[in-house]
Amino acid sequence: MFRLQSSKVLAVDMTGDAVKAKNGSMVAYDGQMAFKKLTGGGEGLRGMVTRRLTGEQMTLMEVKGHGTCFFADRASEINLVPLNGEKLYVESSNLLATDGGLRTGTTFTGLRGASQGNGLFTTTIEGHGQAAIMSDGPAVLLRVSPQYPLTVDPGAYVAHQGDLRQSFQSGVSFRTLIGEGGGEAFQIRFEGDGVVYVQPSERNTIAGDV
Repeated sequence: MFRLQSSKVLAVDMTGDAVKAKNGSMVAYDGQMAFKKLTGGGEGLRGMVTRRLTGEQMTLMEVKGHGTCFFADRASEINLVPLNGEKLYVESSNLLATDGGLRTGTTFTGLRGASQGNGLFTTTIEGHGQAAIMSDGPAVLLRVSPQYPLTVDPGAYVAHQGDLRQSFQSGVSFRTLIGEGGGEAFQIRFEGDGVVYVQPSERNTIAGDV
């Protein structure tokens, strides 16, 4: 159902089924398609309320029909993530599209969200199907094992999956080293067993500095 037309364009072939995608990300389609705006980033009241409280701007649309729909957003690189019942955690700004059957919601992430200025919640995707996530440059998958924990700059973090625990720690960011840091720097530490997606460019927020 999901395939890459190029590294920056997602093609979704549909035969009457549906896909959820970032609002405004459709760039072309052939066949017959119907579009519906979805309220809130997550499903149900909890998703709507938590997004309203944190001020996160993640609006999804549902596309349903027969044919092929093409999605892209600001020439970002697109990465396909297959899910077989596990849960994917992804920053809302990095989510492009999911299979219509996948469940989307929100989860509390504590201080990491506060440090980035992106709210205290992040998006979760769960079920069987595919998700398309975006990154500024080709995403890199970094493995985390019990023997080798991983520390990530919040501005470079895209997503993670697996049995991972997150903690928040003081540290040094690249901007701090070159004299552009605006305050105390923080980092995310992942421990356990899983993978973390990082992008080779920091998003344009206060990221690890508060």
